[in-house]
Amino acid sequence: MPPEPGPGRGWLLRLVIAFAFAQGAVSMARPAVSYRALSLGADERAIGVIAGVYALLPLFAAVPLGRRTDHGRCAPLLPVGVLLIGGGCALGGTSGSLAALAAWSGVMGLGHLCFVIGAQSLVARQSAPAEQDRNFGHFTIGASLGQLVGPIVAGHLISGRDGAMARTSALALLVSAVVAAVSFTALWRIEHRGASGAPRRAAGKVPVGSILRTRGVPAGIFISLAVLSATDILTAYLPVVGEHRGIAPATVGLLLSLRAAATIACRLVMTPMLRLVGRTALLTTTCLLGGLLCAGIALPVPVRGLAVMLAVLGFCLGVGQPLSMTTVVRAAPAAARSTALALRLTGNRLGQVAAPASAGLIAGVAGTAAPFVMLGALLIGAAGLGLRGDRSATGDPDPAGPASRAGDPAPAAPGHRAERPPANRNHA
Repeated sequence: MPPEPGPGRGWLLRLVIAFAFAQGAVSMARPAVSYRALSLGADERAIGVIAGVYALLPLFAAVPLGRRTDHGRCAPLLPVGVLLIGGGCALGGTSGSLAALAAWSGVMGLGHLCFVIGAQSLVARQSAPAEQDRNFGHFTIGASLGQLVGPIVAGHLISGRDGAMARTSALALLVSAVVAAVSFTALWRIEHRGASGAPRRAAGKVPVGSILRTRGVPAGIFISLAVLSATDILTAYLPVVGEHRGIAPATVGLLLSLRAAATIACRLVMTPMLRLVGRTALLTTTCLLGGLLCAGIALPVPVRGLAVMLAVLGFCLGVGQPLSMTTVVRAAPAAARSTALALRLTGNRLGQVAAPASAGLIAGVAGTAAPFVMLGALLIGAAGLGLRGDRSATGDPDPAGPASRAGDPAPAAPGHRAERPPANRNHA
């Protein structure tokens, strides 16, 4: 029986637009939460705890949501995610205590998780194997666009002059809720009906342990954890560094957006970079250089030097996430790809809980710049793991990998055998 015709590219464009607004809202809200916490009397340790709570609810919800998506549709998670993001932002802006601010930050994080699981599963399900690197790269451009614009808007809205930070940080959170709501305008006809059929509902559950033992999945999870932790702590702690070094909130917003712009540039040229140097060299080099640059932020460099470092760091961090999505999708069993992506997100959220909490403890003892040294060590470790993981792929008895097995929901075009690298040569 011939495969059902796949969807065009319009769904991907709409998904990128929706993700850009959803991520833009989160990228506005994360620094705004830090500034609002400072206005409520939080210290470095409290900032770390609040940043960690953002990831706490998703840590427990990711796998059940992935299971549900493996056996049903992906699209319903997207509006649910937008509602939770917008509600968390709006209610966080009206909260008057650190505990309430932390709780609504957790709701915002849960909404972001719902949106990302649904969106990543859509890309995996509706992309032919040969298109996965490209489509995941384009999908993550939506995140980078949000990360580019969000901090700039937040930085211009927030002011610490004359005790105004409590009011202006609340305003930034309320505006971010409005930005999240704009995502609804792009969430139409985004899921191809043929991509969510009965075979998934009939397939049995693949044990989580079996997925985690699949070659390529653990390395991808760890590298993704390291890259996202770096991005997350940059967003949460650069405002604190700016306060200690006398850098204005608007300038901090521009610096964060510069990093996001460099990430977009990286993803626009990722396909030629992969052809030129290969997955292993690209992944290892960018993680290693990113680790050194993260550690360098701890040095008292001037703002211009910090801008250059963040631009190069943003370019390096742009490689990990899209490649790791493809790695996990290709390595995982066909009936458990959403669950495998959810496990990857669980690893990300675990890093988002542990890394900020650790960063808060380190900052309280060794100063606000010390967490960046921790991030540097984490990324350098990820570079070594990426290199080791690639070596373990040698001699894979199934060179075509899981992406070409029967039952793949996104088959290649008839008569064309999609080429693909070994499953664990990419990461994040």
